[in-house]
Amino acid sequence: QVQLVESGGGLVQAGGSLRLSCAASGRTFSDYAMGWFRQAPGKEREFVATVSRLGRNTYYADSVIGRFTISRDNAKNTVYLQMNSLSPVDTAVYYCAAALSTTQIMHTDPRVDYWGQGAQVTVSS
Repeated sequence: QVQLVESGGGLVQAGGSLRLSCAASGRTFSDYAMGWFRQAPGKEREFVATVSRLGRNTYYADSVIGRFTISRDNAKNTVYLQMNSLSPVDTAVYYCAAALSTTQIMHTDPRVDYWGQGAQVTVSS
């Protein structure tokens, strides 16, 4: 079992920045690729970003390229999502996810093994 706990969400004005953290416990953190998803009100959950097990490869949804950065610190069992130039369309609950590969996270039907509980991000105009 892996437990994932997100933190760092909150309210920010458009153009501002936030950094989400996801702390993992349980099984070996570096055994898993990690990712972030988000779900806006009335919409389906969507992929945001993913990072490979050792942090060498990252992939992003088109909508966040150039604004969001995913990273991980395996010594701290933590994955991060730095979000810059936020806009109201980024308002959503953000979920941390663990899977065996970045391919599984980016799959159209994500094969996620573990989910966090979610962190609310609200961007005001």
